[in-house]
Amino acid sequence: MMQTELPDITRQALQQASSKLDEVGMQQLDLLLQVSDGGDAMVQQVKASIGINLPRTDARGIHMSRLYRLLNDFADKQLCTPANLKQLLQQLLHSHQDCHSDQVLLELSFDRLCKRPALVTPDLAGWRRYPIKLKASLSPKGFQLKLTVAVQYSSTCPCSAALSRQLLQQKFLADFSDEVLPKANVADWLLQHGSYATPHSQRSVASIELSLTAGTSGFPISAVIEQAETALATPVQTAVKRADEQEFARLNGANLMFVEDAARRLAASLGPQYPDVCIEVQHLESLHPHDAYARIHASREP
Repeated sequence: MMQTELPDITRQALQQASSKLDEVGMQQLDLLLQVSDGGDAMVQQVKASIGINLPRTDARGIHMSRLYRLLNDFADKQLCTPANLKQLLQQLLHSHQDCHSDQVLLELSFDRLCKRPALVTPDLAGWRRYPIKLKASLSPKGFQLKLTVAVQYSSTCPCSAALSRQLLQQKFLADFSDEVLPKANVADWLLQHGSYATPHSQRSVASIELSLTAGTSGFPISAVIEQAETALATPVQTAVKRADEQEFARLNGANLMFVEDAARRLAASLGPQYPDVCIEVQHLESLHPHDAYARIHASREP
């Protein structure tokens, strides 16, 4: 007689005991998800990774279809908030009671597009991309949620600026020695020779990781972007005219930064507001073939 029931070999126990698994699941799942950015809802194209632990040493073949359906239903019907994510993780664990799973991890990655105005020119703006990652887990230790926001900015080296100023001074003294010059002559000389030596600057990246609770009202994505760019003062630009480029150059000159300076600026700005923040900055060097970085973990009692 022909067997009509579809075979399920996952029900067959392993012939010999094996190891517990810390994580089993799926990566690079595509979702369209509504994410709460403070008080606003934004629709995002998301890459998701989801996994559970498998403490049973005689089991294999977790219920991936259950994980997928629960995640897909959540994306279709729910606004992604810290509280709703915690509820989703509880459902995901409940779906694997027969596997004795007690840990689940969910990662959501997407790019937040924000329209940012030019520095000077009215009605001139462009879209900027900010990589975002949400990492949520539930285990016997409790619910944990982290938000990571990446922000690009420009950094001009203070050491290079000082060396450039010295060369400019030497050039000026060599050209005029002890001569007394009218202001107009000095101004004209600076227009011609002010770039005799220029400091090096580079595109830089700040990665800001915040710990949040289920009680947090939405994800403070836009707020963190705004706060970080204000603290650094030299965010990269999109659409510019000459006046905007000139203002960008002025801001770089007024905000000379080593990696240590950038990390401390961000920590001073974000640390008082968020009880647990980890910051890493990278300066993608134009002088060297390697990059410079600094990391700081600013934590306090909530």
